[in-house]
Amino acid sequence: MSLKYAVLAALLEGEASGYELSKLFDVSLANFWPATPQQLYRELERLAGDGLIEARVVQQERRPNKRMFTLTEAGRADLRAFSAAAPRRPTAIRDELLIKIQASDGVDPGTVRELLEERMSWARGKLGRYERVRERLLAGRSEEEYLREADRVGPYLTLLAGIGFEEENLRWCERALSVLGRRVALS
Repeated sequence: MSLKYAVLAALLEGEASGYELSKLFDVSLANFWPATPQQLYRELERLAGDGLIEARVVQQERRPNKRMFTLTEAGRADLRAFSAAAPRRPTAIRDELLIKIQASDGVDPGTVRELLEERMSWARGKLGRYERVRERLLAGRSEEEYLREADRVGPYLTLLAGIGFEEENLRWCERALSVLGRRVALS
């Protein structure tokens, strides 16, 4: 999949500037499709050129003018077709830490422990951000009320996937630390 569909899906939330989309990616889409601001801006230009989004310029005083982007009907149709098609292949894990752990036999256990603790810190940080997004989405409603009443549930469902992913990262790191601790105690 290309960044194209992640940008189109983000614009389902409504009109947004490139800056706002960059922040949206940081907060909600980065849990499953990260992108740099430069990648986003290039993609926005491509999508506008393909007629899948429209851009309008907003004049601002004391700031540079900004471009606001919205989905066109062609963009919505393309996104619907994409959403209805089965994924081309299953998700694959691509994680530098896992390569390091795979090759860690003979490495100082303290170093490996630091790598795992750093990953746990990142996971906790992301979980904190995801919880703030969850609170914003729920806006005082229960999860059941939100899922029954909200116009769109896709953002909440993908948020749940991100939360589950980071919770599993924490569980795996804790287990790996436990295994390594037992091995060190035996040596």
